[in-house]
Amino acid sequence: MKLIKTIAAAFIAMGLAGGSALAGSHSKDIVDTAAGTDGFATLVAAVQAAGLVDTLKGEGPFTVFAPTDAAFAALGTTVEDLLKPENKDKLVAVLTYHVVAGKVMSTDLVDDSTPATVQGSTVAIDLDNGAMVNDAKVVTADIETSNGVIHVIDKVLVPEGVL
Repeated sequence: MKLIKTIAAAFIAMGLAGGSALAGSHSKDIVDTAAGTDGFATLVAAVQAAGLVDTLKGEGPFTVFAPTDAAFAALGTTVEDLLKPENKDKLVAVLTYHVVAGKVMSTDLVDDSTPATVQGSTVAIDLDNGAMVNDAKVVTADIETSNGVIHVIDKVLVPEGVL
């Protein structure tokens, strides 16, 4: 967790963090929106450790199912292990499993669909009892950014066979 706090502090020092509301801004990209929102320090640190900052700041569009800090904490020591340089490939696999190419708003989600992720596997969408991605609940939807959309989820999605 020390690495996470250090990276989060670096983002704050650079002026990228500080907002507390989940208010997407069309002028900010996915990374800047997450970095400027309380509750995403772990996600932002993981994106940086995986070397995905430039990708997620790219043109896109991307749809990101973004786990909260609490969701990452529920993984326990797995997060700290994933952030180690020797586990970068696993970290990249986990993070890219949260990204779908294109801008998919909540109104575009199709019940029982299985969209492909950037990682290569698919996720299952279930709309029967509120929007779910695999076993993660979408707690805040449709945070628009300049290069896509963020949907906040309450669990970390892990592709089969990665952890």
